[in-house]
Amino acid sequence: MPTVGVVIPTLNEEANLPDLLADLRRVALPLEVVVADGGSRDDTIMIARSAGADVVSVPRGRAVQMNAGAAACSTEWLCFLHADVRLPDSARHQLEQTVRDARSDAAVWRLAIDADGWWFRVLERGALVRDRVGGLPYGDQGVLVRRRLFERVGGYPDLPLMEDVAFVRALRRHARLTRLSAPIVVSARRWTAEGPLRAFLRNTLLLGAYLAGVSPHRLVRWYPPHRV
Repeated sequence: MPTVGVVIPTLNEEANLPDLLADLRRVALPLEVVVADGGSRDDTIMIARSAGADVVSVPRGRAVQMNAGAAACSTEWLCFLHADVRLPDSARHQLEQTVRDARSDAAVWRLAIDADGWWFRVLERGALVRDRVGGLPYGDQGVLVRRRLFERVGGYPDLPLMEDVAFVRALRRHARLTRLSAPIVVSARRWTAEGPLRAFLRNTLLLGAYLAGVSPHRLVRWYPPHRV
């Protein structure tokens, strides 16, 4: 049976990590769960170890953390998940099916936001269009990839912003990216804290600037500090 290494970058995620780890325990595949921690000061590391996950401590930064987590896995597949997402039954089943069928080398889920309100449904629709039409899923949709393909593209580029977009674009140059129909559910905390409209407009402008050639090292100054 194929094996999957699940890599979760964290920074002070004690409130969200237990739910994701509980979801992963229901996956009917051999898993290696690695929490790549960027310096948590809460109980994140204790929670991870208590749940049976391996922990690697590395400097803060999603790209650095995810690459370190991948290096700690010895699996055929790698699955990168943010700590504030949930895997409903349908998403877990598609994870199992994709790995077992072996018809794809890389896949992402559909984004769903864990909040009520019409504006969040608009954000979900916008994410769907960005992914299906523009071919640019974000990292909070989760990424499932064969290790050999991950290594072929060199892992996540060491960027302070847009590392997920750059990584997916590299994957698409070497393989077809499968869009899974099941939703992965992400916390609404970021949109709620900043305001949905403001966050949407800023992210859209940053993505446009990045695609136009502006360096992520310049763009990051316009992106407010995040947990990871």
